[in-house]
Amino acid sequence: MKAAVYNKFGPPEVVKIVEVEKPVPKSNEVLIKIRASTVTTVDSIFRNGKNLFARLAVGITKPKNKIQGSEFSGVIEEIGDKVTKFNVGDHVFGPADDNFGCHAEYKCLNEEHTILTKPDNLSLIDCAAVPSGALTAVPFLRDGAKLTSSSKHPKRIVIIGASGSVGTYAVQIAKYYGAHVTGVCSAKNIELVKSIGADEVIDYTKDDFTNNGKSYDVVFDTIGKNPYNQCKNSLSENGIYLTAYITWSILFQMLFTTKIFKSRRKAMILFTGLRKSSEKTADLKFIKELIESNKIKPVIDKKYPLEQITDAHKYVDTGHKKGNVIITLG
Repeated sequence: MKAAVYNKFGPPEVVKIVEVEKPVPKSNEVLIKIRASTVTTVDSIFRNGKNLFARLAVGITKPKNKIQGSEFSGVIEEIGDKVTKFNVGDHVFGPADDNFGCHAEYKCLNEEHTILTKPDNLSLIDCAAVPSGALTAVPFLRDGAKLTSSSKHPKRIVIIGASGSVGTYAVQIAKYYGAHVTGVCSAKNIELVKSIGADEVIDYTKDDFTNNGKSYDVVFDTIGKNPYNQCKNSLSENGIYLTAYITWSILFQMLFTTKIFKSRRKAMILFTGLRKSSEKTADLKFIKELIESNKIKPVIDKKYPLEQITDAHKYVDTGHKKGNVIITLG
């Protein structure tokens, strides 16, 4: 089978299309013919190897898992003899397991992994743009920011990187929970962020929300753009700063504000990828329901065939993608 493989860290050109052995499902596994995946900012970070925390996750001197791809959509082609939850021909989507591997024509997964049949109102290709961003946004907003649709007093939330993969889902999910959403993005993406529900949008190239005199209950930095120390004076008395971008700084700030000094204003990071499959499955079911009820939708910027995955990496490396970049297979 064809797969996009990288054997060393570096620029997009380290990713090569090669022939690798097609996997064979074990008795409790399903074999999925991948129809689509994505190239995410995390894929880019893992590939270039410049981030220390990324190296700790994927390999110190070289990549441990040579095939990237953190989410998929596809068709079940074969099932093991003990599989009971799925049938051959099911159209499914979900996040990858700890080995990634979705930038390939086939992937085996345990049937207990987070795999769902696709939403009725979304194409199989577009489903690939759902799991990673949405499964990050939901726990950050529900568990970290404590957003709830039953709140009598809507929280005011700033979403930094509102036009990205996590950001576009965060805007929509925060609105579902009844929050007043201020999105932060570049000028060219203002209309996009407004179209998915943001109440206000700030062009970060012209205005700095930390200097506008307003206070917010939550600041969610999806891209590691604005550190806690820059944002803390914009937080309300019991405000929460959340970030999806791990640094030594945020780890220390989280320790100081939640454990040592127990400040009313808190800095937090959630390791959403480390949750149990059962938790991810419950959240993906919730996300699927939101999609089928037209409460949220994936934002898709570009689509590339697997053979052009190097170009997809180059585009993601610019830092200007809107929503998701899809890779198609077959």
